[in-house]
Amino acid sequence: MAVKRGRLKLLLILALFAAPFLLADLAFQYWKPERFGNYGELVEAVELRPAGLQAADGSPFDLASLRGKWVLLLVQAGDCDDACRQNLYLMRQVRQATGREQGRIERLLIAERPLAGELATEHVGLKQARYGKLAALGSPLAGGDALGRVYLVDPLGRLVLRYPQAPDGSRMLKDVQRLLKYSQIG
Repeated sequence: MAVKRGRLKLLLILALFAAPFLLADLAFQYWKPERFGNYGELVEAVELRPAGLQAADGSPFDLASLRGKWVLLLVQAGDCDDACRQNLYLMRQVRQATGREQGRIERLLIAERPLAGELATEHVGLKQARYGKLAALGSPLAGGDALGRVYLVDPLGRLVLRYPQAPDGSRMLKDVQRLLKYSQIG
């Protein structure tokens, strides 16, 4: 009787230690959360390699100069309309709202034409690049649904998040702050 009691206690102790692992495995296999912690849509980790970008003055744009920084990227076709202005404003506000971390973030506009004078002076520090053909931007930026969207590029030059056409600035800021907090690079 004492042997059975000892085995029962041992099995109970083993079950207490094994239960969390078994429950975690079951949750991993069968439970899929409906919402994630990030606001932006995760993009398959694709390195940003657009071909033939030019700076506003016509010289080749050096995308490698942005390595090591988080980049808020806006791809725009044609002139900068109201939606483009709003996205540029949100990008600037998100960067400024990060406070002392704003040195880790750059803003980049890839468009057919550079910004007009007044708009360019309003967004001091915004890097601008021009593209000749949309297809030269590569996947996924060459797709029609990429235009007018804000993307987040990691310090290694990979697209990470894609935001809706009219993003919510406070939710974008939460994403960026979380990534800056946990990132060991950039």
